[in-house]
Amino acid sequence: MFRWGVLSTAKIGREQLLPAIVEAENGVLSAIASRDLSKAEALGERFGARHAFGSYEELLASKDVDGVYIPLPTSQHVEWTAKAIEAGKHVLVEKPLALDAKNIAPLIKLRDQKKVLVCEAFMVIYHPQWIKVRDLIADGAIGRLRHVQGAFSYYNVDPTNMRNQLDLGGGALPDIGVYPTVSTRFSSGKEPLRVQATIERDKKFGTDIYSSIRADFGDFELSFYLSTQMAARQVMVFHGEKGFIEVFSPFNAGLYDHHRIELHNQNHTEAQVFRFPGTQQYRREVETFARAAQGGKERVFTLEESVLNQKVIDAIFRAGGKEGWEAV
Repeated sequence: MFRWGVLSTAKIGREQLLPAIVEAENGVLSAIASRDLSKAEALGERFGARHAFGSYEELLASKDVDGVYIPLPTSQHVEWTAKAIEAGKHVLVEKPLALDAKNIAPLIKLRDQKKVLVCEAFMVIYHPQWIKVRDLIADGAIGRLRHVQGAFSYYNVDPTNMRNQLDLGGGALPDIGVYPTVSTRFSSGKEPLRVQATIERDKKFGTDIYSSIRADFGDFELSFYLSTQMAARQVMVFHGEKGFIEVFSPFNAGLYDHHRIELHNQNHTEAQVFRFPGTQQYRREVETFARAAQGGKERVFTLEESVLNQKVIDAIFRAGGKEGWEAV
């Protein structure tokens, strides 16, 4: 069994990854760490962790931990990922891994030196709905892909929330802008060449709260918008010459809609519906990661892929301050 340690008692861990680890068939929750020991103990008792630590360093030093999940604020991801690698632990770190693509290169070097697995936690690539989208496009179900359209928004104006704190790496693009880019890259197997963007920032928080983005993939274009101050919505549509694929709950499957995608024909007169009931994408993520860390040949989100995706986000930020296209 793969022995997990978790750095912090963050909400995403409490609500998603800790239940997934407990339910996983090949893992066990070995330890939780918090700078407040009482919080680690309380969460550890709730989820059955064997150990609770009052510092992250203690957890990383534990011989009862094979790998760690890091859901710390974004601004701390690179630092603690490096420390975990140095300690010889496999690492699954929340997205975004970094706030600049150049900060990932040292982690790749360190990973290779320590011979551990390090992945950014993009749960969507483990969901069978996205594997189905990728296969449909590859099999020519919609003909030549011409355009991808997306939206991801929610409403959050809580000043204490890290997504509204610039110094912690908050903002819409770091938090959710990564998803339309990752899912399009994953589904198409293509990389964007250049981007255009309009970005609006909150006058009080300083974080980006709305973006409208175009990305040129050469053969097709991706256009999407994001917001942390609009009504909640998620959708992705892949439009080809012979049909289109609509993903109704692309990123939080089962939350905004049931686990389903639809394949529409050229005249929009017929639709095939593909359903994926009861799929737990976070459980699939931690189980796949554990198998890969233990030597299995699994498709995981590598640090090299993290570099490619972060370069897109970096280019979008640069494009937001000027007219015209910005090279990725």
